[in-house]
Amino acid sequence: MAGAQPEQVSLQARKRQRNEMGTLGSGNHYLEVQEVSDIYDPDTATSFGLARGDIVISIHCGSRGLGHQIGTEFLKSMAINAHRYGIQLTDRELACAPLDSNTGQTYLGAMRAAINCALANRQIITHLTREVFARILPEADLSLLYDVSHNTCKLEEHLIDGQPRRLYVHRKGATRAFGPGHPDLPADFRETGQPVLIGGSMGTASHILAGNREGETLSFASACHGAGRAMSRRKAYKLWQGRQVTDTLLEQGIIIRSPSSRGVAEEAPGAYKDVNAVVDAAHAAGLARKVAQLKPVICIKG
Repeated sequence: MAGAQPEQVSLQARKRQRNEMGTLGSGNHYLEVQEVSDIYDPDTATSFGLARGDIVISIHCGSRGLGHQIGTEFLKSMAINAHRYGIQLTDRELACAPLDSNTGQTYLGAMRAAINCALANRQIITHLTREVFARILPEADLSLLYDVSHNTCKLEEHLIDGQPRRLYVHRKGATRAFGPGHPDLPADFRETGQPVLIGGSMGTASHILAGNREGETLSFASACHGAGRAMSRRKAYKLWQGRQVTDTLLEQGIIIRSPSSRGVAEEAPGAYKDVNAVVDAAHAAGLARKVAQLKPVICIKG
């Protein structure tokens, strides 16, 4: 996640580190120190342990390319074998296979392995982050708010023509957003709905939302997990220099650390859509409701 920061926050002066969040992605990996800049739903924010002025840590790390490799390989094999299963593909990107086929079962197993890899990656990064903060701010409480994977396929029950059906729901560039009272939610989120983590680009705001009941019928309980790119990485690299992006964000009080100048250029804020507009649209559509906005202080890109 990331965000725009009008003023710099002194970490040394803060002792209330309260929440830590994670999402899964295969290309854009970072750890970001953020300030809770706005609260939109005080009751839900309190339940999530969020208060204005708090400093939080956001970790975005996935399976380090494993998920992308699995998707690429199975997209090809499913497209090649579609005729064997009697499937007429309207688009190669919609390649599929029967669930009970060897291809279908192998894909599900590979995908779940990638999810487990991503979860393990984030657990390791979380542990190391806690060790670092314990040396600097020994009183800090880096408790976990939510850890969620995206780009997945999950078995869920949804209403189709008024009848409950078990469906495999694919979410690409999306995250699950169960509303309050959903039976699959853990007790901690049964009243509030599932946390929905929407990361901005490097240098723009990130948001925490909560799932709505109406979203379960509007979008199979799904919401976006980011703003989405407005241009390709190649085009962004041609438009911006990494040093230029780093200096511009520093003027806003945002510290960027990355081993790759090109990576910084590719993730320039202008390369992404307006995350605030995207979040407002999700809120207005009833897919999820706004809870809090986070603005970055330090962004470390891997």
